[in-house]
Amino acid sequence: MRFAEQWNWCTVDSIRDVTPTIREFLLRPDSGHVAPYPAGSHIGVAILIDEQPARRSYSLVGDHNPSLYRIAVRLAQDSRGGSRGMWNLQPGTRIETSSPACLLDIDWNKQNYCLIAGGIGITPITAIASALHRRNIDLRLHYAVKSRGDAAYLGELSSVLGDRLIVHASDQGARIDLDATFRALPSDTIAIMCGPMRMLEAARRAWNDAGRAPADLRYETFGSSGLLPTAEFRVRLKDCDTELVVSPNSSMLDVLNDAGFEVISDCQRGECGVCAVDVIAVDGEIDHRDVFFSDQQKKDNRKICPCVSRAIGVVTIDTLYRPETLPGR
Repeated sequence: MRFAEQWNWCTVDSIRDVTPTIREFLLRPDSGHVAPYPAGSHIGVAILIDEQPARRSYSLVGDHNPSLYRIAVRLAQDSRGGSRGMWNLQPGTRIETSSPACLLDIDWNKQNYCLIAGGIGITPITAIASALHRRNIDLRLHYAVKSRGDAAYLGELSSVLGDRLIVHASDQGARIDLDATFRALPSDTIAIMCGPMRMLEAARRAWNDAGRAPADLRYETFGSSGLLPTAEFRVRLKDCDTELVVSPNSSMLDVLNDAGFEVISDCQRGECGVCAVDVIAVDGEIDHRDVFFSDQQKKDNRKICPCVSRAIGVVTIDTLYRPETLPGR
């Protein structure tokens, strides 16, 4: 495990809408204290989805606050229900949250950064942009949204970054040109981005086409963003008669573990590959929502990260889990 989670109780201190579809939550820990954490960190939140316990992770917004966690959640229709569960919260509600963790590797010795955010992907980028600005590191933030009205924290970011913030509003025809953006960057630039899967995949192709080092492009993922609709699908287990149903509100990883097929995992965000299992057959289509496997590996469909990836139809897998054989058998 790259980080150990510690869960503690918080109270929802206040709630406000920052756009028509993005709601901000301030969470006050019972301890009254929030220890420092790296820019780009996230916390886990325990919520109820259709009366069932579930856990989701949300990036921490802005600079560290010594007494409050600040997160923002987009109300998404095509999701596993986490956003609906969060939007049902009221001030004064008590919820459990995990300690902050960060999966982004930021080299503060680099002097050139390109930050890219798509929609709600702005949440981890807010803290990173502020931290880079305080260190006088050169940066540009490209913020892609459907319209300026959908751009959360626009005023807050503008006051810090000025003309180093470039808003790409698609309703104004201002779509981001990733190829041109990457080719114009200084050779030592690090790019950090967070956005929907289509944007991440396009960025990775443009970055490679520009001849840049793959390690210099850093991702923060949604964990639930895919190329196909979030729908119910079925999972069959190799060499047994078991067939499991994965509902839109559940992950394949949770369903497998709940059924006794022990799949180890770590990040549960599609970034580390620890939970990957073998794919034996596909009757339908796999929606690879991870950023661990390469484009070719996803085309091969030989493995799947069940923490985030989904499917349409039926997927037959081998988790490599085998029940212990009893003595004498």
